[in-house]
Parts: sequence; C-alpha cells; structure tokens
Amino acid sequence: MDPITSTARLTVEQLRHVVNNYPIIDNHAHNLILPTHINTIPFETITTEAQGRALRDTFKSLSHLRAARQLRQLYECAEGADWEDILEQRIEWLRSNSERLHERCFENVHALLIDDGLAAPEEVIPYEYHDRYTKAPTKRIVRIETVAERLMESLVRDASEDDLAKTKFLPKTWTTFTDEFEREIQDAIEDENVAGFKSVVCYRTGLDIEPDYEQAAKMVGHPFERYVKSCIRKRIYRIEKKPLNDYLVLRTLEILSERQPHSDSLAKPFQLHTGLGDNDISLLEANPSFLQPLIENYPQVPFVLLHSAYPYTREAGYLATVYRHVYLDIGEVFPMISRDGQAAVLRQAMELVPGSKLLYSSDGHWFPETFWLANVQFREVWLDILIEYIKKGDLTPQQAIGMTKDIMFNNANVLYNLRYEATFDETIQVPPKQLTYNTKPSIASPFRSPAVTPGPSSGLYSQAPTSDRQISPPVSPYAQPAFPPPPKVPQVYDIEKLDYFMEQNPTVKFIYVQWLDYTATLRTRIVPIKEFTRMVSEGERIGVSQGNTGTLQNDHTTPVVNTTGQMYVEPDLRSLRPTHNKDPLPAATVLSYWRSENGAPLPSDPRNNLEIVINELQYNHATTLLVGFEIEVTFLSRNPPSKSTNSFQADPYAPLTKEHAWGTLTPSQWLQLPFLSEIVLALEEMEIDVQQFHAESGKGQYEFVLPPQPPLLAVDTLIQARQVIAQIASLHGLRATLHPKPFEGIGTAAHAHVSLHPPDRDMQFFVGGVLKHLPALCAFSMPEEVSYARVEDDSWTGGTWVAWGTQNRETPLRRITLGHWELRCMDGLANVYFALSAILGAGLLGLASAPTTTPTGLARDVPVNPSSLGEHELAKYGVTRRMPRDVFEALVALEKDAEFREALPGAMVENYLAMKREELRMLGNMSEGERRVFLIERY
Repeated sequence: MDPITSTARLTVEQLRHVVNNYPIIDNHAHNLILPTHINTIPFETITTEAQGRALRDTFKSLSHLRAARQLRQLYECAEGADWEDILEQRIEWLRSNSERLHERCFENVHALLIDDGLAAPEEVIPYEYHDRYTKAPTKRIVRIETVAERLMESLVRDASEDDLAKTKFLPKTWTTFTDEFEREIQDAIEDENVAGFKSVVCYRTGLDIEPDYEQAAKMVGHPFERYVKSCIRKRIYRIEKKPLNDYLVLRTLEILSERQPHSDSLAKPFQLHTGLGDNDISLLEANPSFLQPLIENYPQVPFVLLHSAYPYTREAGYLATVYRHVYLDIGEVFPMISRDGQAAVLRQAMELVPGSKLLYSSDGHWFPETFWLANVQFREVWLDILIEYIKKGDLTPQQAIGMTKDIMFNNANVLYNLRYEATFDETIQVPPKQLTYNTKPSIASPFRSPAVTPGPSSGLYSQAPTSDRQISPPVSPYAQPAFPPPPKVPQVYDIEKLDYFMEQNPTVKFIYVQWLDYTATLRTRIVPIKEFTRMVSEGERIGVSQGNTGTLQNDHTTPVVNTTGQMYVEPDLRSLRPTHNKDPLPAATVLSYWRSENGAPLPSDPRNNLEIVINELQYNHATTLLVGFEIEVTFLSRNPPSKSTNSFQADPYAPLTKEHAWGTLTPSQWLQLPFLSEIVLALEEMEIDVQQFHAESGKGQYEFVLPPQPPLLAVDTLIQARQVIAQIASLHGLRATLHPKPFEGIGTAAHAHVSLHPPDRDMQFFVGGVLKHLPALCAFSMPEEVSYARVEDDSWTGGTWVAWGTQNRETPLRRITLGHWELRCMDGLANVYFALSAILGAGLLGLASAPTTTPTGLARDVPVNPSSLGEHELAKYGVTRRMPRDVFEALVALEKDAEFREALPGAMVENYLAMKREELRMLGNMSEGERRVFLIERY
C-alpha cells in the first residue's frame, strides 16, 4: 500500500504547490553586474568556484551538466543544444528581451538581501535597482572589510613615502581610520535599508579569530602600520593581516552589542562566510567550529553561518542548534554541487538544526541566472526530501509546509526584522473531472478572434501633440467620434479592446475595477481575470449599493445615502492599464462609470459628467483641448508614537528631506534619487510618461510633471499615477500625501494646464468663463478647510485676488501662451473629474456668452503681483473680487452662482453640497491634529 494514504494526498499536493511557488526572502546575494562588464566574467562560473585553468574542467561536472539542461528550458533552446548554443541563445535574450529574462529569473523572489561589497560600485548595478524585480524593497548587507578598505583608500590616496617618515602620520591615520570605521558601522545600524553585516575574514585569514576584544586591540598596532605602508607603496588596499582582520570583526561585534536598547534584545545579524569558496580560501580554516569561543562572547549578536558551511555542514549545524543566536544558511550549494550533494547538505542540516534556525539564500551574483538556478534546484531537492520524510512518517504534510514557509520566508523575515508580508495563493488549481458547460462555441460567441488584430491605435498610448500654439485634435482611445454627437444609449463593451489588451499583457490575472467617489476616495473591487472576461463578454456590470455614493471617507453616512436601490459599476476598457511590477498581484487597473439597472448613465457620476461636458465642447463649439497635470506630493516618514505634549516632538510625521528649495538637489535629496526614479520607472512600465521631476519648495515635497493628454485620459492617468506614487512610497515605509499643508510654510498644490484648440477664443473661455465663476469653482478645486491655508499672497500660490496674468504666478489663473492656461487654485484633495468638469462648464458659459468676439469689460492682464496694487490700480485691471477665504465661502459662492450651477448636472451639485456640509461637520468635530492625520492618511 502507498505509504501516503489517500486522505493525505491532497495535503501532499498542497506541499508541492507551496514548495514550488512560495515567495522567497533571499537572505544572502550579490549585485548583478553592469552590461558594460558582463564579458569580464566567464558565464560558466555560475556553477563552480574554480578559476583560471581549473575552470576548463567544469564542463564535465554534474553541477554544470544539470544547470545546462535547466538553462535550455529557461532560454527555450532545442533539447540537443550544446553549451555554445546555450550561450548564443542567452545573448539573443539579453539583446531582444532582457527584462523578460530578468523577470523569469526572479519569479517568486519576494525580497533580496544584497552584500554589495563584492565588486567596485562602478562595475555592478546598485542594490536598490534590484527592487524592480522583487515584490519588496531590497536591503543591504554591509561587508565590513569593504568598508575598511575603501576607507583606507580615501585616507591615504594622496599620501607618499615622505608622509610615512612623519612621526604623527601613522598614529593619526589609526585614529582617523578607527573613528571613521566606527561611524560608518553605527550609521549602518541606524539605516533602515541595512539588514545586517558580513565578514569575509574566512577568505583572508581564516575563522580562527581571536575571541577577546581587548587582546585583539593590543595586537593590532604593528600589523596596522605594515598595512598602511603597503597601501601607500603598492596601492593595494586588501586587508590580509590576521590581527587587523580579527580586530575589524571584533570591533564590529562590540558596536553591535553596545547599541542594544535592552539586555534581552538582539542586534542586527552578522553574517560570516564559512566553508565553500574559491582557492583563495584555506579550507581547513574555513571550519565554523573555530567560531565557538567568539559566538559565546557575543550572545546578543545573531550569527549567520553562510553557504551551508560546506563541507562542514554538521559542525555549523551543531552551533546553530546549541546557541540561540546562531543560524545556518543553506545557500551557495545550489547550484554549485550535484543534486546528491545538495540533498546530503540538507539532510545534514536537518540532522540537528530546528527548522526555525535555517535560512535560504541563493548567493546569486553577477548573472540573473544564478538566482534562478539556485531557486529552482533548491525547490526540487527540498521537495524530494520532504516527501521522503513524509513517506517514512517523520513529518506530516502540514509540518513540512510550515517548515518550508519558515525556511523560505518567515525565518529571515523575523531575524532581519523586515516586517514583510508573504502574498501567496494557497489554492491548487485542479482540473475538473467533467465538463459542465457546452464546449462548442455558438456562432455569435463573443470570444471569437477578430479577423484582423486591433492595431496600436486601440491602446492607451497614442500621443497627443504638445505644442502650445497649434494643437491638433487629439488622437487617442478617448477621442470622440465625428459630428453629430452619438445618441445617449447605454454603453456597451468593446470586447476587442479587452482581447487586444490581454494579447499584450497575457500575465494579468486580476483587474482592479476602480472609481472615484465624491470625496475623491478611490474605491476598488478586485476581480479575477476569468470573471472579468465573462462579465465583459456577457455585458454585465458590478452591482453596488446606491447608498455607497453618499458615504464619506470613513463610511460615515450623509443625507445623500439611500439605503435602497442599486448602482452598477461599468469598467471603461479604454482606461485598462497593467500595474507596475511591484504590485503584489499580476494585475491591471481600469476606471469605471456609474450606471443604472438598465445601463443608462447616472446623473451623479463624476466621470460621466466630465465626458458630457467634453462632448458638448467638441460638438457644439468645435473645440477640443489637452490637459496636463503637475503632481505635487510630500513624502513623509512616520515618527514613533510620542507622549510629549510638545506639538513638534509629538508630530507623527517627518518630511523625507528637509533641506528644500525649488529645483535644488541637496545631498539628502540626491540620496533619494533611487527612490524617486523607482517611481518614474514604475510609471514608465505602465506607459505613464513623466516629462520631468524635481524638488519643490516645501520640506519633503517633489513634483512629477505629466504630459498633456485628452481630458478624460488625462484625469484617468493622473489617478493611476498618484496611486503608483503612494504604493512605491509605502514599499519604502513612507507616506506620499497630497495634503495641501502637511507642515507650516509652503503648501502642496495640484496645478492643471489646459490648452484649447483652436486657441483663438481662449479669452472668452478662460476670462469670460472660468475667471468669472472662479469663486464657485473653488468649491470643487479646493474642497477642504485646509485647502485655503495654502493660499496666501506673495508666496507663488496664486494669491487671494480673482485675477489673471500672463506668466503671473501670483494670480489663480495664469496665461502661458495663446490657448495654454494654468489653473493654480487647485489641490490634491479635489475630485479631479468634478474640478475639470467645473472648469470646462465655466468655460462653456464664457464661449456661449460671446461665441465669436472677445467681450468688453473683461478683467485685464495683470502684469504684477495684485497684492502690491492699491484699490484704484486693481480696479483699473478689473480686479474687484477676493478669492474665497475658506471652504464655507466657496460653498456659498457655488450655491449663489445660479448660472454656473445650471451648467452642471443639478443632482450632482446638490449631492455634492450636502456631502460637503456633512464632511465638514465630521472634520470639525476632530482636533486639528486628528484632522491633519485623517487627511494625510487618505490623500
């Protein structure tokens, strides 16, 4: 009888599913090499530590032959492909589809801990760049010998033999060296991007390290002097003097021990190379048994014995078993030794070591294939061993699953205090035993392939012209059909758009169906692609309670809530866009309409109302426009909770960078470029272009400039881009907020650029329409009390006067060139569909009042700061009104501006006013601090 009973078979299948697919935290790896240096390292080194002439024989090793077979599968080579064929195919992949190769190699890798001291920085990709291939941010492992060697190089780079003759030179060098080394280690301890430390003393002078710190400090003097002299004379900075190597290890351990908050806590882990290495190592002195006295002397420092300590796995396993602060890494043997050797290493590790003390690593380096081979081979051998233990009754399937999750993810997550969350679908896809539906498609099947594959014009990314003076009508999926306007009938899905999208994005498994409510809160339903495809093919929508349109950000109800009735969310397939590679799901996002039960547009739908105004502008006035948004955002780190009554000390937030002025690149800002560029690259991956990004004036404040697009596409893109910015910031433990005034001083706006085509009636549109109704329009564009704290005179925030001026940033409406204007009285709390609808609605009123000629009596171009003018001078420019001083004045202006309200759907305005009043009451019941946190966490 099969030792695995029938009742356990499903659980064994679950084990197989977990082993083959569970996300990995790779607790020890190295940087990928830059493409410019890729030919400096033989590719065959991926399976061996041999170098030079010894490397010639690797082609006949089991580890190489096995890896070659697996690489054929990775590169999709023919079964009989030899090594030269494999290399040729690899080069073709790198040339034609490098990103896809990298994505495949890092599949199911959740995070990497990278020792970035293996090579010079100019030879390898920076550690944080690897984030683009993983779900969670990469962390650094600081190699202490590299810190010391680069430090020494900087100290004596300009020194000469004459300096050695000076009495104070060597003592001063020692003092500076030790002080700077300690400072760098201490800074790394405080750096949240550093997960731990590492020493390669095993390579240099062996693991027989002097365990007593005071003794090591006494012995280091003369060896250090000889080392400095060698550095100056030979310009070689490698540290290979045992007393100095030992001292660096012990000094690091001392610092780690000293920086503990309380006696029972553990420091950041300290990794040690043990065992397996190239011929630079003394194999006898690579035995981790030598470390026992050192381990005993530093009980507060977690020691991680790397590379399975091969061939000393049992010795390392003993240490990991009897000392609470010692862990065994089972890495590098994948793919460096044969399958049987790997199995033997795992068995030896499990002879003694608890599953909670084992960590997985790939030791991946230089080439992405090293990560892939290690992960594939580990999963293969690990599964074989677990099934063997289950058959023998030593483990249950459930225990094996738990041990797998611990070794692959949980142990490293806890030890390195990463606080990552594994995203994993436990469901096993089991094929049905019988078909329960008709396999013969009907003649009218919506799944039939079109005769011609839809061209690129049906995608999102057709570019509109950007010229300010001559703007052609936009060509995009959002472009409206020619005259006359289409009949207002329920919208139907264009299934070809979904088919084309899935052809281009076959890995998408989920769809974020999203819509923006009245409070500018992005609501989301996550739909598996199978259900989404069915829904689209059958013309269905997602049913949502009608009452949800009347709730506030925290689901607080308002008088608008109707507890009966249903609305239907209809995805607009034109807005389909794949998410970035850091998204935990292989997904796409789509913006949606609100529909009635029979499919008719709901009058309260912000997105549909914007489209109605766009259509009216095009069909009744033969005018199109482009809209471009500036995303101003403040990046905040979170302060630990404080009991202080001092508001400054108790602030839950701190700006990411503090030395700010517009357009600067201070050292602290420069250090954030990897993070900021990660955002831009994520947007680029989604085909959201960023024209430029730069520091703004406020602390922690940056701006990302989006290109001009047709209006509905522009708003959809803005919403999707803001979401990406917030998500990438969250991966770094930051909050990206659009709050208009997160700190005292300069605030955060959301300027909108609008260009008319043809441009010759811009005065009627903007001055005769938008400026005339600007106070009422502010109820939509600056919708909160704090919105008005941002706007001041003499601060480039648009000022407090209802005025316009050519290139005048002290007016709320700035004319840039003919037809191209900027609305400056808008911030990130606004529902942008509402705000842009209000702008276009006001502009339509201006066009309607003077369809052909510029009306007389319009406000004139103000060439100076209006606040510098007296009452008589202001009147000369037609400037007689103040902007609303607060949101209450703006709401009153909206209520009283009957002409403006008639330009917008009545139900929308009434609902908006009712909800704003209730929201302001809710926020008014909070303290100022509570209100600030409430808005920062939501916008």
